Amino acid sequence: MKLYNTMSRRVEDFVPIVPGHVSMYCCGPTVDNYAHIGNLRTYIFEDILKRTLIRAGFDVKHVMNITDVGHLTGDGDDGEDKMEKSARESGRSVWDIAAFYTKAFFRDEEALDIIRPDIVCKATDHIQDMIALIQRLEKGGHTYTAGGNVYFSIDSIDDYGKLARLNLDDLRSGARIEIDSNKKNPKDFVLWFTNSKFEGQAMTWDSPWGRGYPGWHIECSAMSMKYLGEHFDIHCGGIDAIPVHHTNEIAQSEAATGKTWVNYWCHGEFLLMGNAKMSKSSGGFVTLPVLEEKGYDALDYRYFCLTGHYRSQLRFSYEGLDAARSARQGLMDRISQLRAEAEPSPAPSEAAEEYMKAFDDAMENDLGAPSALSILWKMIKDGNLSSSDKLAAAFHMDGILGLSLDKAVPSSEEKVGSEEDLKLLEERTAAKKAKDFKRADEIRDELKRRGYTVKDTPAGAILERIV
Repeated sequence: MKLYNTMSRRVEDFVPIVPGHVSMYCCGPTVDNYAHIGNLRTYIFEDILKRTLIRAGFDVKHVMNITDVGHLTGDGDDGEDKMEKSARESGRSVWDIAAFYTKAFFRDEEALDIIRPDIVCKATDHIQDMIALIQRLEKGGHTYTAGGNVYFSIDSIDDYGKLARLNLDDLRSGARIEIDSNKKNPKDFVLWFTNSKFEGQAMTWDSPWGRGYPGWHIECSAMSMKYLGEHFDIHCGGIDAIPVHHTNEIAQSEAATGKTWVNYWCHGEFLLMGNAKMSKSSGGFVTLPVLEEKGYDALDYRYFCLTGHYRSQLRFSYEGLDAARSARQGLMDRISQLRAEAEPSPAPSEAAEEYMKAFDDAMENDLGAPSALSILWKMIKDGNLSSSDKLAAAFHMDGILGLSLDKAVPSSEEKVGSEEDLKLLEERTAAKKAKDFKRADEIRDELKRRGYTVKDTPAGAILERIV
């Protein structure tokens, strides 16, 4: 098993701390809004990683946080709390906001066939763990209090910024005047906010430094160490977390423990919308429900993500998603045909085993999903393999891909097209009867864009998948 380690900037052999076991922490959502599909690309990558580790024989303990307090609109301790902002704009309480968007997030994950983490921990349930860690840092001489807030001093350690490879001299010489004048160093960050920072904060707790709430970074350190220990294998997240969030997590965690915190840092690249990364702050972001309203299946988007390597930027377009939908449905059609002919072989042939091994090798080489997908298609089209061998190999591969191939029904039972596609087909039939041929042609073109040809039969129009 090989993984790219952001800390070393190279692909490394994966060697767990405890043989046969993997401890993995993934940064979870800030539940102030719906997750956009760029966020979800990161969770799909982490799911693929988890599935590949399990396939490689490891027992994986997967922990993910839910940020329901402390994350500001700016990553550098500026702006306002995201939960407060969302509550103010919606007229709901921060607690209602957190509950609503947490539920929405897990609905998206379930639709994308993402395996739920073994432990999901909410920041608001772990305030005392965070306070204890801040006290530990305070005792070690890594903090100072100014304006009522507790700050981490990056000058108290020798290697701040090693993950992002920040040059501290350059940072100091080029530092702008910070909004927060309490900071001794512009890169110092808040561990605990009091009401001196924000008045009227809804979520506050008593602490040795005054009533307030934790900074964003401290939660991940406190909760990961609570559930995985002070030294664990893998920490995942999006690439945008490297320069601030993950850099600050490392600083405070290793300052507290005096030892290496995480062995492997794995990051997913951006999903681009046009020429920029998709983000909530820029507005106009796309969510999974929006795709579903347009007639796409959530797994069409999962397939789309699999076509790009997790460390490469992926440009989103509806044309690209159309191609992914057509390919996935074509794959489901092939599996349906195979299931009408045979059952998966309990003892695949040597040739099928070779395909399965090639697939696993591609995935175990830093999650080479695009190569693995091409191996799946090559296997499906191999005229020398039996239907039972193809099914066995396809289901084996789907254990990592997560495309729900086992839900493909035999062709004799299959209804081609989603409910929305079939409604469009009915609308086309009605348009033809009304002699509205312009509308009928528009619908035909739309169905073609969705990956279908319309075939008129004596029994009525039907959809056929373009393969």
